[in-house]
Parts: sequence; C-alpha cells; structure tokens
Amino acid sequence: MNDRPEPVSDLRTDGRLWIKICGLTTRSDVRAALDAGADAIGFVFAPSSRQVSPGQAARLAGETSGAVMRVAVMLHPSQALLDEVWSRFRPDLLQTDLEDLGGLQLPDDLGVLPVVRSNRAPPAPLPRSLLYEGARSGTGECTDWASAARVSRATRLVLAGGLNPDNVAAAITAVRPFGVDVSSGVEMAPGIKDALKIHAFVRRARAAESGVGG
Repeated sequence: MNDRPEPVSDLRTDGRLWIKICGLTTRSDVRAALDAGADAIGFVFAPSSRQVSPGQAARLAGETSGAVMRVAVMLHPSQALLDEVWSRFRPDLLQTDLEDLGGLQLPDDLGVLPVVRSNRAPPAPLPRSLLYEGARSGTGECTDWASAARVSRATRLVLAGGLNPDNVAAAITAVRPFGVDVSSGVEMAPGIKDALKIHAFVRRARAAESGVGG
C-alpha cells in the first residue's frame, strides 16, 4: 500500500489528448463512451444523481479492463469505502481531492488523479498530474480557464467543469490541457447520458487537438 500519486502520463503514452467520460450509470453509457473513443470512464462513489455502488460499477465496466481506463471518482472517501471499491471494482485510477490522499492507504496498483479546485490557491509543489475543476463537482459550472491555463503550463492538467460539445474546442485552445473530463455536459437529464453528445464531445475534442477545429 502507498499514498504516492501516480501521473496520468504513465498510464497512456501515445501523446493524444486524454478524454474521460464521467458519471456513467448504464451499460449503454459505457458502450457509447467506448464507441466514441474515450480513454477513460468514470464511476461516481459520492452522493450524486450519478452515484453507483462498487458492485454496480463492476457490472457496468464488465470486460472493459485493458480497453479503457476505469476511474473511481470519490469525495472525502473513508478507508472502508476505498477498500470496498478496490476489492469489488478494481479501478485503474482513483480521482479524489488532493487533501483526501494524506489519510488513505492506497493499493500499490492503484493510480491517482488528485483533484485541485480553482477556488483555492494551487498547491506547491504541484502534483505531476491533476484534475482541475471548480469548487463543486458535477454542477455544470465552467472552471476558470485563465487560471487553468496557468496551472496547465506547469503540470499535466485534466480540465473539468462545465465542458460540453459546444465549448470543448474553445477550452482546449484556451487551456492546452493534457486531458478533458465531461459528465453533465453529455447528459439529457441528470444521471442520464446522451450517446450523441458523447460522440460529439469526443469528436470535437479530437478535432481541436489536431488543429482541425469544430
């Protein structure tokens, strides 16, 4: 067991923009994310309209191991919850607030994507990789792109908060992130994903990454 964050870059080295579709609750959500070409899928284990149990996450992820990164999204988790998620779901990556990590014992094989929030001063030193978002997760509120861009110049930053198919290209141009993360921006209702929006988000993110646009 350890508490040392592992950089996202160690987990995929082809140099492409890292794209995560978060808050999946159905098998069709998972299939849409895979078909669209996402690099990671996120399952929420914190109170939310998107919350799932460790057993549900294991069933939803099914045989995706190796095909896509599986992320356990938590907020101030107890050790007992983390242990249950690890035992039943076996995620590749834990996403939780940076401040949470000091009190947790992590499995050696579990990578970490610490969350840094834009309403707080960035930590020093910065983690080697991080997810950057606003004060609250899953609200659909845009993160401050200017502050995100400053942090992105110093570390591998995954941008989250208020992204959707209509603004992801502009966000990538403004911030130049290592990756992007979307949840409510590809939903038809809270907790219900829209496959067309998932495909549009990934397509437009890839186009912006390559400089093609739209």
